[in-house]
Amino acid sequence: MTKKGKETEWFENENFWLNYGPIMFDEQHWAEAHGIAEKCIELAQLEEGASCLDVCCGPGRISVELALLGMKVTGVDITQPFLDAALETAEDEEVEITLINQDMRKFKSSKKFDMALNVYNSFGYCDSITDDTKILKQVYASLKKGGTFILECISRETAVKYFTEGEWFERAGMTVLTDFSVVGAWEGLRSKWILIDEKKSTRIEHCFVQRLYSAAELRDSLLKEVGFKTAEVYGGFNMEPYDQNASTMVIVCRK
Repeated sequence: MTKKGKETEWFENENFWLNYGPIMFDEQHWAEAHGIAEKCIELAQLEEGASCLDVCCGPGRISVELALLGMKVTGVDITQPFLDAALETAEDEEVEITLINQDMRKFKSSKKFDMALNVYNSFGYCDSITDDTKILKQVYASLKKGGTFILECISRETAVKYFTEGEWFERAGMTVLTDFSVVGAWEGLRSKWILIDEKKSTRIEHCFVQRLYSAAELRDSLLKEVGFKTAEVYGGFNMEPYDQNASTMVIVCRK
């Protein structure tokens, strides 16, 4: 329980990220980071030295690449071990980034940014739509007038298209078992992940729900309601059409 008596949400548990981080941020996702950072800069039409806010930055996968590309980067995350890892990577790459340990629902910054980004499917995990909206409001408040917000996550449409009841694979030296189920009328996706480390004879299990928004719902309701003037939906970082071939959902918003 927190000080106010409210139960801690699963993403506030550092042990979860320590256990599941190596699975979620594997070599393939690190290899993709440079290209995604380049595309975000292109979508936001930034020049060298522009200021960027990486929302829920995790271990700095995108933050460090943005810094290497000449951006002034601030990363915010609720998990301190991830920020420690991001700082270590930044030091190894000899770039400077500002890292802040804070819940994005409460984040406030006197500094205004040219671009904010929330990528790699890290939106929709709060217990309520109200809390999801709080994050979007703080992002909006952190941007300069005319600034760009890039949101990339699974949508209701892509969740339906790629739905599978489960799978198993080997990653980071562990066997990973997954089980997925639909919540309500496709209002959410329940994910159960089991990690088995045969060498250590350990088994870890975790279940969580991600709220699913349609692209139109995010574009026409949440994002417009918090104040964004425009919100364009794409099926990828190359501005692919958001249609039956879309592999993900990328929304580019202007303040």
